[in-house]
Order: sequence, then C-alpha cells, then structure tokens
Amino acid sequence: MTSGWRNDGDPLAAIAGAIALIMIVFYVGLIRQQGGQVAAWFLAGLAIAALLSIYGVARTAPGRRPVLAVSGLMMVALGLLGILSIGIPILGAGVLALVAATRAAGAGAGSPAR
Repeated sequence: MTSGWRNDGDPLAAIAGAIALIMIVFYVGLIRQQGGQVAAWFLAGLAIAALLSIYGVARTAPGRRPVLAVSGLMMVALGLLGILSIGIPILGAGVLALVAATRAAGAGAGSPAR
C-alpha cells in the first residue's frame, strides 16, 4: 500500500532552502527591532540562494548540481559576512547545499537514485 507521497526530493537541499528562508525572516525582524536599515544586497543574495536550493530539491531538475553548488557558495559567503550575528545558520545551510551538490554528482547528472 502506498501513501501517495513521492520520495524523489533531496532532503539536504530542502533543509538548506528552509534555513535560508527562516533566516531571511529572522534577519528582517532583528534589524527592524533594532531600528536599523535592512541590507537589500544581503537579503537579495540570501533569497536567490534559497530559491536555488529549493530548485535543487528535485533530483531530476536540469543543471541541479551546479545550481546547488552556486547556492551553497553564496550561502557560505553570506554566512561568513554575517558570522557575528546570523551567519552560523546560514553557513550551515551553505554546507548542506554543497553536500547536496556533491551527492548529486555521485548519483549521476540529474538521474534519480532508486
């Protein structure tokens, strides 16, 4: 008996994307609480990295490996820039995306591992 749920997604890429989205919300809330100005370039970079990770969740997505690698590198760079405040979770998300990219390379170019 099947449950109807498909198990074709990559959980590492999904977790990386979810962490990035959560950190966007946390960052905006933190900056507003302090009465400061949100860095638009930081938000844009983190949003792009999150979207790239979410794209990479589908194991059959074309160009999945380079997309996850770019996402991971962006999050690692942004995590290092924000290391004194919100950078550690972003850095961790970047590492997860890079591991997902490495695993995608091992599984073949876009072919699902079954």
